[in-house]
Amino acid sequence: MSHTPLILFDDHHPPSSELIDDCVHCGFCLTTCPTYRLWGQEADSPRGRIYLMKLGLTGEVGLNEKTVGHFDRCLGCMACLTSCPSGVQYDKLIEATRSQIERRFDRPTGEKFFRRLIFAIFPYPARLRLLALPLWIYQRTGLRRLLGRARVLSLLPIRWRTMDDLLPTVDFHFLFPRSTFGKSAGTRALSPWRAKSSPPHSADVPEAGANKSTPAGHSPLRVGLLLGCVQRVFFGDVNQATARVLAAEGCEVIVPSGQGCCGALMTHSGEEAMAVEFARRTIDAFDAADVDVIAINAAGCGSAMKEYGHLLRDDPDYADRATKLASKCRDISEILVELTPRAARHPLPIRVAYHDACHLQHAQRVHSQPRALLAAIPKLELLEIQDAAICCGSAGIYNMLQPKAARELGDRKAQNVLDTGADVVASGNPGCTLQLRSCLQSASRPMPVLHWIQLLDASIANRNVADFV
Repeated sequence: MSHTPLILFDDHHPPSSELIDDCVHCGFCLTTCPTYRLWGQEADSPRGRIYLMKLGLTGEVGLNEKTVGHFDRCLGCMACLTSCPSGVQYDKLIEATRSQIERRFDRPTGEKFFRRLIFAIFPYPARLRLLALPLWIYQRTGLRRLLGRARVLSLLPIRWRTMDDLLPTVDFHFLFPRSTFGKSAGTRALSPWRAKSSPPHSADVPEAGANKSTPAGHSPLRVGLLLGCVQRVFFGDVNQATARVLAAEGCEVIVPSGQGCCGALMTHSGEEAMAVEFARRTIDAFDAADVDVIAINAAGCGSAMKEYGHLLRDDPDYADRATKLASKCRDISEILVELTPRAARHPLPIRVAYHDACHLQHAQRVHSQPRALLAAIPKLELLEIQDAAICCGSAGIYNMLQPKAARELGDRKAQNVLDTGADVVASGNPGCTLQLRSCLQSASRPMPVLHWIQLLDASIANRNVADFV
């Protein structure tokens, strides 16, 4: 498909020439860039893409399939941020470039449809939940195995096959949740969760009541809990574990009504207008809740919400509110490490390989906090994964849009995980969980992949390690 050449950027938020000039092309980013590691091509490295941006600003390269391809192949993992000695803000540059591309580049019909389908479903928890019933039927009736044995799935385009590979196992509680966790305004979880008081997939909110661990005369920290999209529907147990741990540590957990998608998927994919709208709704929901901090247990969401001030910088009604709300956003590990532990940690004799979600370690610079919390669990052995700075290939929706590159990265990560000899993999992002589960399954060595907060929750609740292995 051919396109009429266009100037690469227009006047609406092109990548900043000042930020581009910060890059001195030293090459420190090359060893941590997943796509450069895969192919060794300069144009598929951070400094190469920055150079293309510079040429785009001067009109020396145009908006065409080849140029767009180099930007599309970037995972947006932000490993270059932590390896760059010059402090180049590649995150702002690539997001500005992708916004230009999505507004101005006419993608092929099939790709356009696939992208629109993703953004019509994934940011909407209600729509995701509607899919749970057909997915449950597809998985539990044996239809999926039958189609696999008949090699029908192999006839599908690779992107559709990849979506099938990444499907989470749909449990019955997805179809008929016991509670609409987070629907009522001001849902609170004040009392420490009682050990073994509910099954791990329960959607019940911990009981409200006076928190005995709160010292007299001290108000508990009011923590707003972000539920997320995929996290809320397919990993609701992670949200429940988060609420229980916060309550056990003396916090008042507030689940604001009206919260939906935070806009992270759109922000990282260049869908700027859609991202702005979702960000406004999120700000409205959490402003009304009047919380001290916002706890986020999905790395991609956290990185996007911490940059709300930049995303809404042109909005006179929201710019200041966005900056203020962004200052309250914390990964759940950042909140917990700053609290004096109140709940006893019980032994959890298990070997855990900790996987760094890219938008946590690179975009948010959160690295030591989850490790410290896991290391404080008695008898838990914390293991490091080789090439921890390299992305697993999930990267939001990258594994669906660029499945071949994502699978190669995922297979490498899976092997590095297996080399640790771990019993369990712990991470901090639902996308990483799905990617790692799929790649470990393909390696015929499946193992549990959990959010690390679930392990801390299990230790506080004194649950049996057999629940995980």
